[in-house]
Amino acid sequence: MRVTRESLLRIAKETTQERAYNDTDVIAVYLTGSLLNVDPMLGGTADIDLVFVHKSENLKPREFVKLTPDFHLDISHRAKAEFKSPRELRGDPWLGYEMYDPQLLYEREKFFDFVQASLRAGFDFEQPPLILQRCRKMLSHGRQIWHDLTEIDETVGPKEVKKYMKSLFHAINAVAELSGPPIQERRLLLEFPARAEAAGKAGMAAGAFNLIGANNIDAAKLNLWMSDWKSAYKLAIEKPDVDMRINSARTNYYEKAIKAMLEDKTPLAALWPLFHTWTLCAEVLEGDHFNFWQSAANDLGLLGENFQQRVEGLDHFIDEIEIILDDVAIENGLETSGGL
Repeated sequence: MRVTRESLLRIAKETTQERAYNDTDVIAVYLTGSLLNVDPMLGGTADIDLVFVHKSENLKPREFVKLTPDFHLDISHRAKAEFKSPRELRGDPWLGYEMYDPQLLYEREKFFDFVQASLRAGFDFEQPPLILQRCRKMLSHGRQIWHDLTEIDETVGPKEVKKYMKSLFHAINAVAELSGPPIQERRLLLEFPARAEAAGKAGMAAGAFNLIGANNIDAAKLNLWMSDWKSAYKLAIEKPDVDMRINSARTNYYEKAIKAMLEDKTPLAALWPLFHTWTLCAEVLEGDHFNFWQSAANDLGLLGENFQQRVEGLDHFIDEIEIILDDVAIENGLETSGGL
């Protein structure tokens, strides 16, 4: 079956009709994510990002629904209460962009237009004061997670490496948001060089690659890791306590994207989705499968004494971003952070 952006959009609309029309708790549904772009495919795969807004709270936050081996629904469930202060959403680095320019698919009550109008009021959303607010909030998240890493005095394992990558993820996106929405995990290192250049800081890309250990390996090494990664992924799917992102519906979504990046002009961009998902799997694995991940983590300099060196490097990276954001503030006559 030939799958196009148009056919995926049709599936999004049909899914919305089927679910929302029969569930009075749903007050709105909108489409976000890569399908809003002209070419949402990566390695011939894509997901359909839908957000269902509900009257009630205490919802299951996210679910994945397999359509074919290469395509799935990624459905987020949000409570209406999350949008009670639309003006505050303008400073939210995630939800702000999510609501700024999605495609409305369904609305039961007057919700969407009000929230979006408040979000866009005065065209301030894309002006320096709000851009800086979102970037600083993103960086603050990264700094808080980094601080937790400085207090680790036990053996470093998948849990600590995952936390390190989460801090780095937020730091990278604090730079990316100077020129647009945050970058999602699958495309993080693929898109960051262009976003760093757009911010006038092209050199930041090399720093990000090095902090995840890309300077220690090459594309051939990543190719060698693929079979161990896939075995770990297949096994981890069956574990009840695995991170929800490790899901059978997303196997090809990751694998084919990783392979496509390995064959492209920036093959080491594949390191992030490969090692991030492998780390999520390693949290619930043991024996040889854990040892294979551990060997890769050692190669990347993310275990043992090297881990603390990476944490120190991340500290400097975050410091550099703080200076960048303060420079933007000074250029626009705005208040500097004074340190986060």
